[in-house]
Amino acid sequence: MKNILILALSLLFLGNSQAQTQKNKKAMEKQTIYQFKVQDLSGKEFDFTTLKGKKIIIVNTASQCGLTPQYKELEALYKKYKSKNLVIVGFPANNFGSQEPGTNSEIASFCQKNYGVTFPMMSKISVKGKDMHKVYQFLTQKSKNGLQDSQVEWNFQKYLINEKGQLEKVISPQVLPTDASIVNWING
Repeated sequence: MKNILILALSLLFLGNSQAQTQKNKKAMEKQTIYQFKVQDLSGKEFDFTTLKGKKIIIVNTASQCGLTPQYKELEALYKKYKSKNLVIVGFPANNFGSQEPGTNSEIASFCQKNYGVTFPMMSKISVKGKDMHKVYQFLTQKSKNGLQDSQVEWNFQKYLINEKGQLEKVISPQVLPTDASIVNWING
């Protein structure tokens, strides 16, 4: 009798454990970039659901960084591939060496004047620390993105999102936007 009770409890526990695993798996599968709405540099709502079916490169930017000239390559990449369903979304952040001290208005002016940026630029956010924006929590936590944990190393780190809104790759800040690894991903 004791063995039957132990067997029954074991089966019940195993069944609940498997059900919880399935539930966790489904919760992870449901999370995509499409769950987010943010503010752009002019204060208008930007809804990621409008990008369904497109490849997205999310990049944290800064105006006073040694990597700031990447704006030029990001814009060239955007112009070349936007007709092939690519969108680049920039998120200014002041997390690294205070290299993005400007207001949203100043950032917009800088991007337009110096680099002719036409890809969507969002309001300044935090990409690390206790005040990390929810978009970056999704991008950096495997429990939310289903791919991998990562840390934003510096300005101009790139997150590649597939047409289903899922994180596919994390690209180091030093890798230029026109690098073969990114261009091949866009064309793949």
